[in-house]
Amino acid sequence: MKTINKSIFKGRDFISLHDFSQDELSCILDVARELKEEQKAGRPHPVLQGKTLGMIFTKSSTRTRVSFEVGMYQLGGHALFLSGRDIQLGRGETIADTARVLSRMVDGIMIRTFSHQEVLDLAEFSSIPIINGLTDLLHPCQVLADLMTIQEHKGRLAGLKLAYIGDGNNMAHSLMYGGAKMGLHVVIASPPGYKPDPVVVAMAQADAKANGGSVEVVDDPLEAVKGADVLYTDVWASMGQEAEAKVRMAAFEGYQINSDVLKRADRSAIVLHCLPAHRGEEITDEVIEGVQSVVFDEAENRLHAQKAIMAVVM
Repeated sequence: MKTINKSIFKGRDFISLHDFSQDELSCILDVARELKEEQKAGRPHPVLQGKTLGMIFTKSSTRTRVSFEVGMYQLGGHALFLSGRDIQLGRGETIADTARVLSRMVDGIMIRTFSHQEVLDLAEFSSIPIINGLTDLLHPCQVLADLMTIQEHKGRLAGLKLAYIGDGNNMAHSLMYGGAKMGLHVVIASPPGYKPDPVVVAMAQADAKANGGSVEVVDDPLEAVKGADVLYTDVWASMGQEAEAKVRMAAFEGYQINSDVLKRADRSAIVLHCLPAHRGEEITDEVIEGVQSVVFDEAENRLHAQKAIMAVVM
């Protein structure tokens, strides 16, 4: 493995893509590509030999758990799964106390939870790097893998148009932050009442202006996808929103990525989805299984992108 100067990241938290510069994100993406090449070539890359990652899950996952656990193993370290039922957080211990204790036992913490404030509090009281595996506000690890996938299939990031169709949720927020930092033109199409957080939009627009991109929020999904290089969607009702499913189904009618919508994008457009997908709702089988879908390349890249995050901060 080539020597890449990671000293600028050592000990830093990975909580939001907004916290990193374009050069820093480009560096992490370079590390991800290199680690992927090492794995594909069958060359060991134990850059975290002897290190341990504590993984706190109060929100379950397939891709997040598997990618971090397998990734830590491939980097020569060990991942320790800690569910909300297994640690004292679930019995009333404070975030601050948990952070102080774990900081003396492990080398980094990945947390996947509902409240973004929990991640911020964990970072405040920890003396080791904190990685945001997902909150209701942001999903930076997923979007780093998305950027990696777009770069692989399009050869670049700057200047591309990314159209996201659906809920203005944590995915929309992190796509705006990541796209803005890397000079993409990001258009979010969400129905009234489900728009992204205006504070996040404003911050992403400022980042985009500084990096040659743009961020826009519209109502009309057909307007959003016109000429787009990348189409993206997510489920209409995320984990914890099951009680709203029927109301959301009605609100998001017309916000589906299907073959007719895909035809309005650029002819060489690629389709992304963070998974799990509710096929027949936000995306059709025809599209997700079609030749323009790179959804499973994207899912694989969760492994490589998260290995890069761990490698640089730990």
